[in-house]
Amino acid sequence: MHVADEQSDHPVDLERWSELTRSVFIAEGVTGDAEVSLLFVDEPTIASLNERFLGKEGPTDVLSFPIEDEVPVSGRAPDVGGTGPGSMEGTGEPVFLLGDLVICPAVAARHAVERHVVFDDEIALLIVHGALHLLGMDHEIDAEAEQMERRERELLERFHRRRVG
Repeated sequence: MHVADEQSDHPVDLERWSELTRSVFIAEGVTGDAEVSLLFVDEPTIASLNERFLGKEGPTDVLSFPIEDEVPVSGRAPDVGGTGPGSMEGTGEPVFLLGDLVICPAVAARHAVERHVVFDDEIALLIVHGALHLLGMDHEIDAEAEQMERRERELLERFHRRRVG
């Protein structure tokens, strides 16, 4: 997993959030070597990504960029042959490229205040929400939204709230 803090608005615990992300993918059945980028960025960066890729103006709290529209639970094996990133040399398993998860702590901090939750709870929700999007879950239809929100609550209870409670 690649984790980077490319902003200075709010301190983030990269190790903690990396572990939460890993835990969510494991709980969702991702096995083997999965490659995910977890990036914390400033408002201009996420606003630019939001406009460029979603056609929406302004900053948002989280964006998920899956490698494919429908990622199988075990991920996607890019180059199963050769000695590159998808090589099976050494581990016996390919590296699964899931995608990028981009979070803006400045927007998350504002949303935390509006929702009357602590900043860490908001970041945890965004990570779980974004990770589920990388795995193909969505919330465009009410039934899908209910299923996704239920799974978010379960994962947060299991991997975040117990830790802080």
